[in-house]
Amino acid sequence: MLSAHVIAAFDSDLFWSRIFEPDSVFLGALWTTIYISVLAQLGGVTLGLASALAGRSRFWPLRLLNGVYVTAIRGTPLIVQIFFIYFGAELLLGVTLFPKELDVGAGVVSGAVIAGIIALALNEGAYMSEIIRAGLGSVDDGQMESAISVGMTRRQAMRKIVLPQAARIIVPPLGNQFNNMMKTTSLLSFIGVLELFAQAQQVYSTNFKPVEIFAAVAVWYLLLTTIWSIFQAYLERRLDPAGADDRGPGPFGRIKGRLRPAASTTGGAA
Repeated sequence: MLSAHVIAAFDSDLFWSRIFEPDSVFLGALWTTIYISVLAQLGGVTLGLASALAGRSRFWPLRLLNGVYVTAIRGTPLIVQIFFIYFGAELLLGVTLFPKELDVGAGVVSGAVIAGIIALALNEGAYMSEIIRAGLGSVDDGQMESAISVGMTRRQAMRKIVLPQAARIIVPPLGNQFNNMMKTTSLLSFIGVLELFAQAQQVYSTNFKPVEIFAAVAVWYLLLTTIWSIFQAYLERRLDPAGADDRGPGPFGRIKGRLRPAASTTGGAA
């Protein structure tokens, strides 16, 4: 009886309209989620690469600074980092780092969006640093030594020899990090960024139907992450040096594999 009552109370028309007939405000929030994710991830990868290289530096103060950065970022909640980046300078120093709106040439962007991108990029950089460090560490030291022996500088050897080989190790977790990034943008609603989650909160506050609204938002997040997972699987196959027969299932095959029941490991042989 209770389940029948819950199903009857669910407004399916509202749910489906949020998926198949989104309004312009929702599409704007969707676009905000996408471009914040892309820019923050690009910034995070750049910071992560710089951090990983700093961690391998012969200059110990640089290694120390990198260690402090990685430890501080990985050891504190992201929402606290967002708070201090957006509000910290004004509260502690009386300086406004992020104006209400900022003209970036291609259009006007709110200061909260800029602060959100910076916060997410700084956070992502610390995690990408460890991922890239592991990728670089997987390449044999002899590769660098061989490149130097034929006349390359350390910078040329890193760019042309080591990084391309490390990319095969870096790309899978990098893709997973971006998948997580798209969902983590929901935390920016805390500082007033109108992305998917914040826009859903606005709608919910007017119609008081949170189940339908947030269920639709979950579907949109699932759609975004699924599309990226397909592209990620394609990219991994392109970077895999193995033959086509050894690369495993393709993007759609991987999704089908997740839906297929696991094979039983207990045989019934006598």
